[in-house]
Amino acid sequence: MKAYIFPGQGSQYAGMGKDLAASYPEAQALFERADSILGIGLSTICFEGSDNDLKQTKNTQPAIFLHSMAVWTLLKPRDAAMMAGHSLGEYSALTAAGALSFDDALKIVRLRGELMQTAGENNPGTMAAIVGLDAAVITGVCADASAAGIVQPANFNSPGQIVISGSVDGVRKAMEIAKERGAKLVKELVVSGAFHSPLMGSAKDALKAALYETTIRDADVPVYANVTARPVQKASEIRELLVDQVTRPVRWEESIGAMALAGAVTFVEIGPGKVLQGLAKRIVSGVQTQGCDTAEDVRIRLS
Repeated sequence: MKAYIFPGQGSQYAGMGKDLAASYPEAQALFERADSILGIGLSTICFEGSDNDLKQTKNTQPAIFLHSMAVWTLLKPRDAAMMAGHSLGEYSALTAAGALSFDDALKIVRLRGELMQTAGENNPGTMAAIVGLDAAVITGVCADASAAGIVQPANFNSPGQIVISGSVDGVRKAMEIAKERGAKLVKELVVSGAFHSPLMGSAKDALKAALYETTIRDADVPVYANVTARPVQKASEIRELLVDQVTRPVRWEESIGAMALAGAVTFVEIGPGKVLQGLAKRIVSGVQTQGCDTAEDVRIRLS
């Protein structure tokens, strides 16, 4: 049984999707359609943009979504038993599952990126990766550091690999405490905001209004939600979970584990990079992983 998984912010790279568009007219048409829908040269940002261009959250999120959807459109897989996406990638998963149209999802993803970037500018914060401590310990670390400022777990990525998010003072205090409690690695990340924390509150409110004006349908297959790590298909639930996702942790480790328990034996990453394949291998022992990113990857899978 196959589960399809879709990457989030951090998987972008300069030149992403260029070979797909050059090799497949259907992909080229999708990139051109995205440019027309958004009224910006998103394809140029993907194909020719610098790392700095792609690191702007307002560009990163629609670029990754578009790349994933180009690959999905080319493959047209019919063997998906379940899906999930990491943060932004949840929108890709929901589009692949038929809950969102490509046009609507692209607009929402661009708006989400703009709102999160603005929230980061208006409410500066930071994030940090912590390796070597389990979830319960990290939760306690954040609670103990909260007197210094807002801080909470943001991404439960895999066993012993967790990202925290919040105010600069709160996160840095948590980093100190994590080191004292035996973390193998504590590293502050270069980010434009404190994603998946209360500092994204203004983005959440504005995105909620937009999501309630967006058509969302029941998903064709179960999509494991970041917020709950449980499968969802009903449109009303999907909408609420997408709203909550902005300020709540991404429960990725639990999501992959739950899909494995539901019968997934192969996880196929659709879109740029290989981050999620690596996480899946650390979460579920002996799991099979595959990925599709480049035109060559597509050719191999279609042959």
